[in-house]
Amino acid sequence: MGAGGAPRAGGGRRTTRTHCPYCSLQCGIRLTAGERPAELEPDDFPTNRGGLCSKGWTAAELLDHPDRLLTPLVREVPGDRGSALRPASWEEALERVVDGIRSSQERYGRDAVGCFGGGGMTNEKAYALGKFARVVLRTSAVDYNGRFCMSSAAGALNQAYGVDRGLPFPLEDLARADALMVVGGNPAATMPPAMQHLDEARSRGASLVVVDPRRSATAAGAALHLAPVPGTDLALALGMLHVARRDGLVDDAYVAERTLGHDSAVAAANGWWPDRVERTTGVPVPDLERAVHLLAAASRAVVLTARGAEQHAGGTDAVLGFSNLALALGLPGRPGSGFGTTTGQGNGQGGREHGLKADQLPGYRMLADPAARAHVAGVWGVDPDDLPSPGLSAFEMLDRCGTDGGVRTLLVLASNIAVSAPDSGRVRARLAALDTLVVADFFLSETAALADVVLPTAQWAEEGGTMTNLEGRVILRRSAIDPPAGVLDDLGILRALADRLGVERGFPTDPQEVFAELGRASAGGRADYSGITYERLDAEQGVFWPCPATPEGEPAHPGTPRMFLDRFPTPDGRARFVRVDFRPRSEQPDRSFPYVLTTGRTTSQYQSGAQTRRVRQLLLTDPDARAEMHPDVAARHGVADGDLVALETRRGRAVFRARVTTGVVRGTVFVPFHWAGRSGANALTDARLDPTSRMPDFKACAVRLERAGGPDDLDLWADPEPPGSPSPTTTASTAPASTSTASTPTASTTGTTDGGHR
Repeated sequence: MGAGGAPRAGGGRRTTRTHCPYCSLQCGIRLTAGERPAELEPDDFPTNRGGLCSKGWTAAELLDHPDRLLTPLVREVPGDRGSALRPASWEEALERVVDGIRSSQERYGRDAVGCFGGGGMTNEKAYALGKFARVVLRTSAVDYNGRFCMSSAAGALNQAYGVDRGLPFPLEDLARADALMVVGGNPAATMPPAMQHLDEARSRGASLVVVDPRRSATAAGAALHLAPVPGTDLALALGMLHVARRDGLVDDAYVAERTLGHDSAVAAANGWWPDRVERTTGVPVPDLERAVHLLAAASRAVVLTARGAEQHAGGTDAVLGFSNLALALGLPGRPGSGFGTTTGQGNGQGGREHGLKADQLPGYRMLADPAARAHVAGVWGVDPDDLPSPGLSAFEMLDRCGTDGGVRTLLVLASNIAVSAPDSGRVRARLAALDTLVVADFFLSETAALADVVLPTAQWAEEGGTMTNLEGRVILRRSAIDPPAGVLDDLGILRALADRLGVERGFPTDPQEVFAELGRASAGGRADYSGITYERLDAEQGVFWPCPATPEGEPAHPGTPRMFLDRFPTPDGRARFVRVDFRPRSEQPDRSFPYVLTTGRTTSQYQSGAQTRRVRQLLLTDPDARAEMHPDVAARHGVADGDLVALETRRGRAVFRARVTTGVVRGTVFVPFHWAGRSGANALTDARLDPTSRMPDFKACAVRLERAGGPDDLDLWADPEPPGSPSPTTTASTAPASTSTASTPTASTTGTTDGGHR
């Protein structure tokens, strides 16, 4: 039986209710499997209501893709990454991993070995990897790609509300709102099934305000589109708070009863009169004022932020700016209203709750807190003093790889950091400086192609476990089919390594057993899962945390779909206004780099594109990376629609196909980050970090462009094979037969873990 009672493959085809492997909606699906290939159809689940996007519809094609890794790979010449990767036994591959770990720690100390996880990992795997780092390796060097996704939102939510749950209310509440403002998000492209909730609200007459430098698909359907220059979101938020106070729109009774810090926050907004906001952001004064009045006049209103506002070196402050506005209008904790942030990765919420961040322990406990250390150490059966101290954030850890005091052996699970990290050329150089790089994945990603050891892992439908979606709803992802022979899941890999490193207990491979331990470790923490069981998840459509365990004989806690109704989880029960002051972008345009570059997503691709660029149907819709620019910019450089353009920043250069459109702010160039090789957007992005969240400055940097060639000059995109890369027949010669129509991409266009997640 699979997790949650799901029938295993064999004995004919069976249909299993489970969830899509992609974004944080975790849409319900029905997967029919037994004999391969598997087939799927949408299920009626609260987030997707029977809908699926094109990515979800094609997710099953990857289970039997011909590029699938089915055996471990090691370098023919140990230590020489210029030598070819060759198939190896699990015994040989694991021994090479253990040798690398022991060699680095004996020579440089425990922190010379690091772990890097991904936001697509189940809660069980995230928990196990964090425990493995701290109990087996006893290293402080552990973080995950969610640092590049939700960390600014998390930093702001903790300060303002005392807890980090992206949406403190169910997604369905959006359908009941009379006004909604989406800041830096494009759900029509990134999570299309969620648009049902917005569409229902609009059908009732609700006003949708979208803040985005592009006229995205979501913005095109809005009542009001505000298009600020990238990196000026906080100035816009300060101006909106200024207008709310100036025009008497602040809910003074709510502010007095439920908040602290209002006067200081308003003092910071006093200087942001609308004319100044227009000069800074480009948003016209009438539009700014109309947006505030729409929100204030609504009986129920919601403000949401997403990556466009958050992935900046000032991202935490930008989120706090919009949180201050929501508090001034009295929205958080009011039924049908609120403030939230939209999680991107499938388990971006759960991953940070249960130990993948460098400073956190399970249950959203902080590693520096003695009481938190004592509680979790008790569950793990170790001395609290043996737990490491908080480590470095994701980019800081990566940027020190191979240096004195830095990581020398790195284990990467469910992440493609060679593509998804900022200033990716710099990161690849640091990966090359490692003594040992180990990557666990199901395709040979750009990161795996650089590794000393590659370990093949199970995919989403082949393993059970739990995920926590964007609402804080814990759901059960049931296994529906066995992994191919010779492939382990991540729990099995961690167990095998722990055994070889002398820790023979504490790393079960049954996800239900891991989840029960996770519940005990989270008990009493901010993200308390102790009252959630697989039996409940199997019977219900998920359970919202916090959900503490109740004494024996008492009814089970129902979970918490809507937070903050009576009080906020702060010591005095009040939310906080936090004063924030606008600072210009880290990198301003100048004569050499005259434009602003920003990045984002497209409808048919997902994150670094490792999975979606292997699906022919999705490639036909989104065949290549396109740089969007205003006609004035294109004309200045002699660029026509469809031409190839080279973009260059102070960090790197990349080539894209031009899309000339009036739907992007003049002076701004937009590129998607789903591609690798010569179209890798993160070769261009800035690695300066937010002081609170340690989020890199993905969304705004100075760039220049030039016409590189005509539409047919495709040799400009050609990339050499990575040194030592095996051919597809070497890595997947025993793949099960597949009916997928996906083509086999070249090395220049393949990646594996979308923006750092699988």
